[in-house]
Amino acid sequence: MPTIPETASSVPSQSHPTPAQAQNQTEVFAVHGADPEVLAYAMAKYSRSSLSMRQSLREISSQRAEQFLNTFYFQYGHRSIADLAHAAFAIERLSLMAAIVLVDEQRWDGQERSTRYQNFLKSGWYLPNFGEASEARALYIETVENLFTAYSGTSSAVFEALKSRVVCPAEMKQEAYERTLKARAFDVARYLLPLATNTSLGQIVNARTLETQVSRLLSHPAAEIRDLGSKLREAATGPAWNLHAEAQADLQSRIEKVNADLAVESEPLLIREVRVSPTLVKYAQPNPYETRSRAELAHAAAELLADNPIAPTPAVDLVERTETLEVELASTLIYSVSHHPYRQIRDLLADAPEAQIAEIIEIGLRHRGRHDELLRAFHAGAQLRFDILMDIGGFRDMHRHRRCTQIIQEFTHLHGYDTPESGDAAGLAEAGILAEYQATVESALAASRKLAASSAPEAALSALYLLPLATRIRSLFKMDFAEAVYISELRSGPAGHFSYRKVAWEMYLAVQRQHPSLAKYFRVTDFTEPIDLLKR
Repeated sequence: MPTIPETASSVPSQSHPTPAQAQNQTEVFAVHGADPEVLAYAMAKYSRSSLSMRQSLREISSQRAEQFLNTFYFQYGHRSIADLAHAAFAIERLSLMAAIVLVDEQRWDGQERSTRYQNFLKSGWYLPNFGEASEARALYIETVENLFTAYSGTSSAVFEALKSRVVCPAEMKQEAYERTLKARAFDVARYLLPLATNTSLGQIVNARTLETQVSRLLSHPAAEIRDLGSKLREAATGPAWNLHAEAQADLQSRIEKVNADLAVESEPLLIREVRVSPTLVKYAQPNPYETRSRAELAHAAAELLADNPIAPTPAVDLVERTETLEVELASTLIYSVSHHPYRQIRDLLADAPEAQIAEIIEIGLRHRGRHDELLRAFHAGAQLRFDILMDIGGFRDMHRHRRCTQIIQEFTHLHGYDTPESGDAAGLAEAGILAEYQATVESALAASRKLAASSAPEAALSALYLLPLATRIRSLFKMDFAEAVYISELRSGPAGHFSYRKVAWEMYLAVQRQHPSLAKYFRVTDFTEPIDLLKR
């Protein structure tokens, strides 16, 4: 076996000794066992101390971490420190409406129960407080129950229709065949789930995101969502659930029986309470910048759009960039509190006096506090702006793309609803239930309008829970070219839901029309081509 010759770089030369400060000793190690805020403090010390991570963690206590964070985070506003403290949360049995609001963060990681793969029939649903408005309460309950009955019937009918059309391949197990077709049936049935439907999700977020998330939830006009903000703050500052608590308590009990002195030493390690963010989130409160700005912007939007009915638009409108930055900012601010399309608002403001545009921008900034981030509407300048009108169910999947700026309008019945249609999935007509589907959705929308006009507490907000996922929602996606390619390629794939597959395909076509030389770089799946229903 040949030997590798020693080189000057591998063996120090006696005539050229290595300087004492030359240390090729890079070390990498994972850290486990430190509470999130303690670990954040230790990492922050890298900028001011030469101590190693091991040395820092050995000398830091929870009390010292709290003192440090109170000074540098709250007094000096060094918010990046909170980016270093991560915590995991389980949030269970919240409504779909609350879940959509909860996860609307640009820095967020998590997973939610999928309406594509799970049966939500027994998930339960949220019931608002109707006070003395018994008729409104009865209407709400009746409507939700009707939607769930239709959801169950649709799932079964479409499943049977699929079975009659799609033959189980010889190499595929019957169980896998039926599971796949049931998932395809859920793709259709989910259009009937109301926003009141309960779901569950898990999230892992840093403390800065958590603080803004809690503050945003506490600022929401809906009671359930405000209560969710309080519960999230309590979960962060209170004792965390410990997977090993029972086993550790049992071990501590056995140690006490054997050696009382040793038990005194082991108790702080085995049965102490861990609080994932006792300092960084405890002061989170409703955000007056957000609430006051939204109220004043809504008033400005009502005045601007009073004599302008909502203009019809395609499902996907790639709005070409013709306006100034000032007009884009003002248009996006108005868009965020209205139900009109971006193009319509942009064109109105493009001809407006400069003073009016400046006033709208001023409204979005005048209430900003010392540590407030700008409203999301100020994230401007992206080259590609897709104004998308689609069903809420499909939007929830698109909502997961956070490498772009999303401006999401409020839920409303004004845009109507979608009927699930695909050349691949068995349709409602094929299953013999199209008329029943349409009647159920239209009845729910009518009930929502009636409830909104009632005397119940938070009537307009409670009415939104009755909107089925078939209801359309409008949102503005601002992104760069790379993200447009990514979304179009990923979401047009054959395993995806036909709702967002169509949107992704339309995004590609819109880019193709406006930027034809770039279209060839998209590796999209043609939505109009048949797919194999048994591939997920």
